[in-house]
Amino acid sequence: MQILANIPSPPQGVWHLGPIPLRAYAFCIIAGILVAMWMTHRRYVARGGNPDVVWDAAIVIIPAGIIGGRLYHVITDHEKYFCADCNPVDALKVTNGGLGIWGAVALGVFAIWVMFKVKKVPMAPFADAVAPGLILAQAIGRLGNWFNQELYGRPTDVPWALDIFYRVNEAGEYAPVSGHSTGEVMTSVHPTFLYELVWNVLVCLFLLWAQKAWKLGHGRLFALYVAGYTLGRFFVENMRADEATLVFGLRINVIVSVVLFVVALIVFFRLPRGQESPEEVNPRGDEGASSRASAESH
Repeated sequence: MQILANIPSPPQGVWHLGPIPLRAYAFCIIAGILVAMWMTHRRYVARGGNPDVVWDAAIVIIPAGIIGGRLYHVITDHEKYFCADCNPVDALKVTNGGLGIWGAVALGVFAIWVMFKVKKVPMAPFADAVAPGLILAQAIGRLGNWFNQELYGRPTDVPWALDIFYRVNEAGEYAPVSGHSTGEVMTSVHPTFLYELVWNVLVCLFLLWAQKAWKLGHGRLFALYVAGYTLGRFFVENMRADEATLVFGLRINVIVSVVLFVVALIVFFRLPRGQESPEEVNPRGDEGASSRASAESH
């Protein structure tokens, strides 16, 4: 006997306040960023870091992450934006969905690395402080895919299948992202957004536990974040049914997941053990650093 009913998609992902579109995807991204900033601030200050560094980093990493994420998505899904019937301007419409986490992390890490080099402050303690909040932000961001009815899995009849609605705009034309539901179910699929969301939350909890239990520092927690995320992404990616760039017959994100998982494990075991002292976290002794410098990270 079926215990659960299918998961419905939201009837729409965009609302209008007069001429202003209110996009659920954008709100999910913003909510994730705010949660990540709050967690990072609390964790970095608890290790003895200067709280002002967190706000400076946010100014750098947020635009870099959005630009990097969008670039990765456009490059790996270029056929959606550069084809005979496509409008290349759509590549700039971030709020319509489409941010590749690999590009976001890569460009964000590079931008932060440059900032910390200029400030002459070690980056590793900050990276470890960011890791749990970052993957929790990714979990929150996956809700945006739910509202946009995108990145779902193959058709299925499992009790928790996700119903994909037929959406139309005001003119009655098919509009899967910006339209509203007609109530017609087009297909029922694996809710891969939910699988990844749950996995990311579990990895977040694991990272919080691992740092305390194993006294991780020197960037090892960030390496563990990469390994944990890519492990789950490998399986979720193989369940997805949307079009993707293929390399050697495999989805590009499957290959990236495998490569980064291996690299992350190598880095994890090669980095120094133990945690940095408060003086190593904040060698300049900047004012505003936490008086609880030796406290355990939360």
